[in-house]
Amino acid sequence: MLLFSVLAAATAPGLALLMYFYLKDRYDAEPLHMVVKVFLLGFLVVFPVMIFQRGLLLWLGDNTLFQVFGISAGVEEFFKWFLLYHIIYNHTEFDEPYDGILYAAAVSLGFATVENLLYAWAGHASVSMMLMRSLLPVSGHAMFGVMMGYYLGKAKFSEGWKSKYMLLLSLVLPWFWHGVYDLILTEFQHDWVWFIIPLMAFLWYGGMAKITHANNRSPFRLLKREEKVNM
Repeated sequence: MLLFSVLAAATAPGLALLMYFYLKDRYDAEPLHMVVKVFLLGFLVVFPVMIFQRGLLLWLGDNTLFQVFGISAGVEEFFKWFLLYHIIYNHTEFDEPYDGILYAAAVSLGFATVENLLYAWAGHASVSMMLMRSLLPVSGHAMFGVMMGYYLGKAKFSEGWKSKYMLLLSLVLPWFWHGVYDLILTEFQHDWVWFIIPLMAFLWYGGMAKITHANNRSPFRLLKREEKVNM
């Protein structure tokens, strides 16, 4: 019974946040099966990421800055970005800016959910520890996904150099903030809470603003208004 409670606590935050972001799509809801598919792809990408990270760690050592920005944040965010760019970016369902946020959040939450499950299984974590992880790693991955998806959406609906620039930001910014997050947890082992809470508040505030802005740029927004007027 305890094991079931821990596993439920490990999976619930990712699923709850996924549903939250799905319901935030105000103008043209994505097919649920597509969102679930991307969420499950986030599950699968964990294993090549772990293998790649292990190889880099054995090859290049455990320098703190390289470990947090390169091996941890760099590898994880690159694999998620690579997956989104090659599977979702040119997909016909990616037809409004908010879709980038939804799909990036989905793959990030799938990744975070597997991390939670592995942590619960290997570490014999308690329910309270899983709830704490929902407020930090799972929530953090969600915000890195929102950031990545926001700029993917801007790149998708821009042209020329601006599109390429936004595509670059969609990789660099989540990588940077993920590295900052990991660096705080690594360097401030006793006082990390004083730095993580302001960082998470900043990321959530920025993430909510990005969600609103992406929805406001939806090409379906005017169609919804016309439908209301015609009614």
